[in-house]
This record gives sequence, structure tokens and C-alpha cells, in this order.
Amino acid sequence: MVNPLRLIGYFLWMGKEIVTGTVDVIVALFTPRGYSSPMIVQLPLRCTTDLEITMFASSITITPGTLVAAIAASDGADDPPTLFVHVLFAGSEDEAMTDLYDMERRLLTAMRGKPPRPALEVFGRDEA
Repeated sequence: MVNPLRLIGYFLWMGKEIVTGTVDVIVALFTPRGYSSPMIVQLPLRCTTDLEITMFASSITITPGTLVAAIAASDGADDPPTLFVHVLFAGSEDEAMTDLYDMERRLLTAMRGKPPRPALEVFGRDEA
């Protein structure tokens, strides 16, 4: 069940992420080295409904420095939907995945009223 207060908190947190992402992009424009290491990561989802997937993909895309490049639907019960995310500012794939799973955890906590199972438990990945 959607928790309105947690959803407001999520949108406020997203606002902060948009501002900090914008600052990262601006700083990169004026830095000789520019982007640290752009990459595309494959992100299996804990989101299950179309609304959760759409909100999560939109949250990623609206944040400067990240973009959902593709979505792969699940083929069966054991195969979760997957996003392919282009990330500009991450030191490693694990760092990018940790940040994305943190965003997913925050969204699912707001949408479901309780946090999802940890990504490490579900996919063998760590999260913040």
C-alpha cells in the first residue's frame, strides 16, 4: 500500500539527487578529465508492477548522469525484469549498482510501505 508521507519523502530525496547530479555534470564540463568512466550496467529489478518499474525507470532517467537505455521483460518466475542503465559518474560497476539499488529500495519502501528484500539476498549484489 502506498504510503503518502514516504512518497513525499522519496520525491524530496529525488529533488536532492537531481540537484547533486546537475552539479556533477556542470563540474565535469569544466574539468579537464571530464567523465570518470561511463558504463552501461545490467540491473535486475525487485520492482514487480508496471507502475513500480515505470516510476523507477523515470527516476533514473530524470537524474542527471543516468539514463535507462533498455528494459528487458521477465521470461518467467525466476527471471526478473531488467533495466540497462547508462551511468556517467561511477567509479565501478559495483558502485553504480549500489546507488541504483539504493534508489530502488527507497522507491519500493514508499510504494509498498515496507522495504524490499536486500539485493544481496535476491541477486547476490550489495546495496547501501
